[in-house]
Amino acid sequence: MNRFHVHLNVADLEASIRFYTALFGAGPKVLKDDYAKWLLDDPRVNFAVSRTGRAPGVDHLGLEADDAAGLAEFGARLDTAGGRVLPEADAHCCYARSDKFWTEDPQGTRWETFHTHGEAATYHGGPAACAGGTAACAPTRQPAAQPVGVNACCAGSDCC
Repeated sequence: MNRFHVHLNVADLEASIRFYTALFGAGPKVLKDDYAKWLLDDPRVNFAVSRTGRAPGVDHLGLEADDAAGLAEFGARLDTAGGRVLPEADAHCCYARSDKFWTEDPQGTRWETFHTHGEAATYHGGPAACAGGTAACAPTRQPAAQPVGVNACCAGSDCC
């Protein structure tokens, strides 16, 4: 079963962890110096907070697919929705390795669809193609259309 995803930028990570742990009745499944993630079953959500220096508030929303086939379906839905879709293969972000599709809704809200297939040792990092920049990037504005499967790492965007 897929999960809804919410990622918030926070100014005070420790206070946010205390608040969301009380709200959800459970501690985070992933806890790092700059990041925390809850994987809840009721409601079924992947909820993350991070202290990355960006303005506090909603960073992006998303849908987490259980497998590659589910991610492909989300990618097709994004294409049908009419937004420009930015694929990102083997992204290393948020202490995870994932394949992703990014887009923006008509209001400019960033949306990430992804399938996580491993862990990463750092918040940011990525494939060799991104050696000079930051990996796991989300578009800050509507990206140019690109074919599925292109590693669009960091093309005019901020990282997750």
